[in-house]
Amino acid sequence: MSEFSNRVAAQRRVLQIVNSREWNGERLFGLSRNAIDRFAGSNNLDPTSGLLKLIESASSKLFFLANKSQEQVSEEYEALSADVAHIADELEIELRSF
Repeated sequence: MSEFSNRVAAQRRVLQIVNSREWNGERLFGLSRNAIDRFAGSNNLDPTSGLLKLIESASSKLFFLANKSQEQVSEEYEALSADVAHIADELEIELRSF
């Protein structure tokens, strides 16, 4: 259950960071492909922007972690968890210049 809680906390952190900024369109409501596309379109964001690339990277790593959460915690799982935390830090920096 700890891995699940950590994954949910990581998802929540990414969403809170992105939504800490006032957006002209909609906020980011999830990390699915559809939610990210809707957020990008609603806010007229360049699909190649650093912000979207970071969000997409966090999304894909969290998806992988979701599929591995029932397995024994491996070095790969721990590394991906650390990657997501690093991406969240990068998102905070990226949003300062946005």
